[in-house]
Amino acid sequence: MDYSKDYKDKLITAKEAAGLVKDNMWIDYAWCVNTPVAFDKALAERLDELNEIYLRGGVLLWEPEVFKKDPAGEKVVWNSWHAGGPDRNRINKTPGGFYIPLRYSELPKWYRENCKVDIAVIVTPPMDKHGNFNFGLSASHLMAVIEAADKVIIEVNEKMPTGLGGFEHEINIKDVDYVIEGDNPDIAALPKGSFGEVDKKVAELIVEEIPNGATLQLGIGGMPNAVGSLIADSDLKDLGVHTEMYVDGFVEMAKKGKLTGAKKNIDRFRQTYGFAAGSKEMYDYIDGNSACMAAPTSYTNDARVIAQLDNFISINNAVNVDLFGQVSSESSGARHISGAGGQLDFVLGAYLSKGGKSFICLSSKFMNKKTGKEESRIVPNFETFSAITAARPNTHWLVTEYGKFNCKGQSTWQRAEGIINIAAPEFRDDLIKEAERMNIWRRTNKR
Repeated sequence: MDYSKDYKDKLITAKEAAGLVKDNMWIDYAWCVNTPVAFDKALAERLDELNEIYLRGGVLLWEPEVFKKDPAGEKVVWNSWHAGGPDRNRINKTPGGFYIPLRYSELPKWYRENCKVDIAVIVTPPMDKHGNFNFGLSASHLMAVIEAADKVIIEVNEKMPTGLGGFEHEINIKDVDYVIEGDNPDIAALPKGSFGEVDKKVAELIVEEIPNGATLQLGIGGMPNAVGSLIADSDLKDLGVHTEMYVDGFVEMAKKGKLTGAKKNIDRFRQTYGFAAGSKEMYDYIDGNSACMAAPTSYTNDARVIAQLDNFISINNAVNVDLFGQVSSESSGARHISGAGGQLDFVLGAYLSKGGKSFICLSSKFMNKKTGKEESRIVPNFETFSAITAARPNTHWLVTEYGKFNCKGQSTWQRAEGIINIAAPEFRDDLIKEAERMNIWRRTNKR
């Protein structure tokens, strides 16, 4: 069947697409690398005609033109599911940016059952011979967005990789209202995460816990990348991937033969992921690669699905951890940093897996640029307004460069001792004093 007529009938300019926007509309800007470019530029050019509009999206890798046109946040209200750098700036520095607290696994359900979407705009590769537009690097929650939307606009970029499914990873021309042909800019890339000695020490402590045949989830950042690099050069074999975010570390492992997926209980031989962001090398690896499987986060992040995968290993970062074992990963006080994402999903799912382990890793200390002094990332109490991402009943393993501690089944005094033991030595005495004041320290404990 020839779909070219349907395509031509629905083809409009970015200016015409932006002309559909009216005051108080909810416009969905897709996700990460699928965020619109041509539509965004055209919408910025007509902001003077509008009073207030509401945009949803997340993990922005560049500053949208509508932000630049409305730097004070007077007209464009950005609602982010998870913050990249531009989201963070909008949220922390203007009254025109807000974070929506939600577990990433819930996002498709929330769109289908609760969200108002007047217009959804998604960047995809060109239509294939079957009339389908692949979602490229972000299966994520985009099918749910489309199902909730009154109008669906596809912005074509010839440089967008094709992420094979899986499921809920493409839309047919019959379900599209309009098509824009953009200027085909390069797909935004993230530099490969570098890592230092602290990251390497943490990674070494984690890698020795990984058995052959394990299935991996890696977060973004130096420590997960260090883990990936160590695994790539290790003797481990027959590893699998089931992750919300596909990162460069997986490509390094795959190219060195570590990823076969042969031992996965479900989706055997497939590297399952919700969305991808990283280097051009990684995009080229994913493009049309049947070893990779794009799927919605209602599947990739569902603890019940994760639990079906034996020896599931989840590795994520944190900002701070307190003496109860609570994990704060999305803010520092009122300053927003990222979001809940799928961290709690994977903490729960990994523990439910037979032989599974969830690792929250962090450096023991950091340099406070405001004071010029080093401070502990392990704290008695979080700074006021800090968000708790993983509550203390859910925390499994905590890891710093000074060691690792399994929080599960440990009483508050056992936790206090175990967590203080992986803090930087120069902060331990003060942490003990605070533990005593909090009534979670026994006199028999080490000093």
